Amino acid sequence: MTNFLHSAFGIFGDLTGLFLFLAPIITFKRILLNRSTEQFSGIPYVMTLLNCLLSAWYGLPFVSPNNILVSVVNGTGAVIESIYVLMFLIFAPKKEKRKIFGILMIVLTLFGTVAFISVFALHHNKRKVFCGFAAAIFSVIMYGSPLSVMRMVIKTKSVEYMPFFLSLCSFLCGTSWFIYGLLGKDPFVAVPNGFGSGLGILQLILYATYYRNKGHTKKTADGSSLELGQDNGVDADKLNLDQK
Repeated sequence: MTNFLHSAFGIFGDLTGLFLFLAPIITFKRILLNRSTEQFSGIPYVMTLLNCLLSAWYGLPFVSPNNILVSVVNGTGAVIESIYVLMFLIFAPKKEKRKIFGILMIVLTLFGTVAFISVFALHHNKRKVFCGFAAAIFSVIMYGSPLSVMRMVIKTKSVEYMPFFLSLCSFLCGTSWFIYGLLGKDPFVAVPNGFGSGLGILQLILYATYYRNKGHTKKTADGSSLELGQDNGVDADKLNLDQK
């Protein structure tokens, strides 16, 4: 029964995680139509790519047994985020393009270093712990991405830039992987996703508190809504990081 529930929550987590990774499609449709990244920041997408790469690596059988579902969703997320980053490199202004490319090189170097050390320098449980810590740290960072938007909701008393279904899915995704981690006795999955589940609850509480004020704030230059891995044009210099 425990194995069944472990797999069931993993599959559900894969589905909700996929939704979160696909959420920015609306933003990138706008970028394609305008052939410009406007006020959007590409940094969150690059950092989310790093999170996906590290989490997918952690879920591989030779690193962490019985976590293949973690690799499936994050491997898919890595492909999706790579497409987002590529589009930024194509349509961003030259200065932003150089910055994103530089950060991308750092991200790939960091991931390559983690992978190299885990394969050639560490074995068995030490490999799992090393990769688990790396993946957990960036999962927490990614789940913390809506914090600036939550602060804006409290300040403006409006949920215009915090869509309900995205907040709900973020909560369901974090909760699914939290339970998955508990059932699998894996703190590197349970802890960061427990953090994500808690933030999801806070988002839903904020929505319940201010939902009547939706649409009462002044729109930003891009008029976009909250999406995992982007800063909605509210402050392009702030780092807002999706998932496991």
